[in-house]
Amino acid sequence: MKLFLAVLLLFVPAVAQLDYEYDGLQVPYVPTPNQVVDAMLDLAKVTKSDTVIDLGCGDGRIVITAAQKHGARGIGVDLNPERIAEAEANAKNAGVQSKVKFIKQDLFDADIREASVVTLYLLPSVNAKLKPRLLEQLRPGTRVVSHSFDMPDWKAAERRDVDGRTIYLWVIPEKMGR
Repeated sequence: MKLFLAVLLLFVPAVAQLDYEYDGLQVPYVPTPNQVVDAMLDLAKVTKSDTVIDLGCGDGRIVITAAQKHGARGIGVDLNPERIAEAEANAKNAGVQSKVKFIKQDLFDADIREASVVTLYLLPSVNAKLKPRLLEQLRPGTRVVSHSFDMPDWKAAERRDVDGRTIYLWVIPEKMGR
């Protein structure tokens, strides 16, 4: 895994910053390109009735775009206080600060139960650790969209290529025994 991360960092744009530590690995902050943000929100069919939670929100662009273009509410979660401050400033500049909020918190501790859409741009190992939490906390029908990285042992309901990048959509299934 460390070799994978080292190779990944060779191909990551210069804007990448190491922002999050997971199991001893530094996870880079790499902004999702705007055309990919739009495609992720379109793939999830975001509407004004949705609450979009972005885990590892960085500069807030996904929840800000969800509020601006789709009228959705948004919550961004990030561990880095600099990213949170940047996201809050970006929301104010976009005029959507009443529709979005940003929380400085570890994504594994975040309460995600109110989400109808969850967005991710996390490493495969982080997605794997996060998957049981998503299945446990999210309501059936909640959409999960990931930029670039698949979810181990969970077949995506849909997959799209956008400008050479892949995005994945999963839908939380009905819970067994209900």
